[in-house]
Amino acid sequence: MIANLFLKFSVQLNNRRVFKEKTELNIMVTKKGRKISGGKYIKRRKKKSSERIGQEKIVKLGEEKRKSKRVRGGNKKNFMLKGKFVNIKTKDKIQKIEIKNVIETPSNRFLARQNILTKGTILETELGKVKITNRPSQESMINGILIE
Repeated sequence: MIANLFLKFSVQLNNRRVFKEKTELNIMVTKKGRKISGGKYIKRRKKKSSERIGQEKIVKLGEEKRKSKRVRGGNKKNFMLKGKFVNIKTKDKIQKIEIKNVIETPSNRFLARQNILTKGTILETELGKVKITNRPSQESMINGILIE
């Protein structure tokens, strides 16, 4: 019985039984449990700051708000917190149009109720319905295409 439970919650990786655990924000994902031989996984080094799990970034409908974060290599990563405009690609040009409302989010219906913008979200604009084609939480802008 206990062996069956152990096998259900373990993951096979290179013929080794490994526990993957998602923990708090400042701790990286590490291997837990034991090897098939019974040996322990030994921590070989400290965690690097680039291996930390970051906080989930949620983009809401509202006045434009962006932030930037220093990432590995001294580079900067820009991300969006609130968005008001969407770049729409039509047949001949690209327009920047204001978002009126969030109609539907296929991934999760509760996100539409909270006006959260994700990839695949359907928006209402002056030109009509628009589907978001990028990931606004990672790209610091909202791009979309008209749908009918």
